[in-house]
Amino acid sequence: MKTLTAAQMREADRRCIEEVGIPSAVLMNTAGARVFEHVNRGPVGIVCGKGNNGGDGFVVARLALLAGYEPRVVVIAELDALSGDPAIFLRAYRNLGGTVTAAADEASAAKAVAALGDCAVLVDGLLGTGTKGEVTGPLRAAIDAWPEVYTIAVDLPSGLDADTGEVCGNCVRADITVTFQYAKQGLVIPEAKRYVGRVVVADIGIPRVCADDEAWAGLQHTDQSA
Repeated sequence: MKTLTAAQMREADRRCIEEVGIPSAVLMNTAGARVFEHVNRGPVGIVCGKGNNGGDGFVVARLALLAGYEPRVVVIAELDALSGDPAIFLRAYRNLGGTVTAAADEASAAKAVAALGDCAVLVDGLLGTGTKGEVTGPLRAAIDAWPEVYTIAVDLPSGLDADTGEVCGNCVRADITVTFQYAKQGLVIPEAKRYVGRVVVADIGIPRVCADDEAWAGLQHTDQSA
């Protein structure tokens, strides 16, 4: 299994979006669809941050809504704090009649997440590969309150360092982690196993050359020579 560091994955994303020209919203929609493939019942609780993992979660929410799986979406942020692709997919979900609970402080975050304990499935779309150091504030409160429900992590469990596999104070315990295009280095660290669960590497359409520095350099040289 090929693994990438967080920095290597960011560069592969950048090449795909900025230089190959595949829109980031296309990748996000595909990522959410790959996660949704592992949801087969409801109600489904979907806990989202304001970043790209949250955007993937909103795609899952839209598909769950259309499938009749009773999505219950909690956003650990004020809704007006969202921008870019996550805001696009939140809007699409809400335009179809989906509802959202915004929980921007520690008390409301803990209460809203704990209330998802009667769901059949939870989707963790809180934090992504940029997590470093101890998670604090409302995000930490959400992780601390996570119910013992079958959990699907988006790309990696929230609170896990993508490079070292270390827990950043606390971490969501996932039953399955759907990671995108390549496994992140921290996911395969033995100590991370109890948080990661089963790892599924999902193809979201990033060309292989974007993660291969040598092949990418050759592609750029060919393009400049044309």
